[in-house]
Amino acid sequence: MTTNESITDRIIRAVLGMALLIAAFTLAGVWTWIGGIPGTVLVLTALTGFCPLYALLGISTHRAHK
Repeated sequence: MTTNESITDRIIRAVLGMALLIAAFTLAGVWTWIGGIPGTVLVLTALTGFCPLYALLGISTHRAHK
C-alpha cells in the first residue's frame, strides 16, 4: 500500500469524517448509519493515507505519484 492521498486530501477527509462521526453519535435514527459508516471510512483513509477507491481508479493526489 503506497500513499495516494495528499496532505490536503487527508486533512479534508479527517475533518469531514469527524463531523460525520459526531453527527452519528449525537443524532438518532438513520443518521447513525449515514454518518457512522462513511465517517469511519474517511477517518481511516485519512490516517493511513491510502484510499482503495483511488487505487482502483488509478487516481493519486499525492505529490510524488503525479
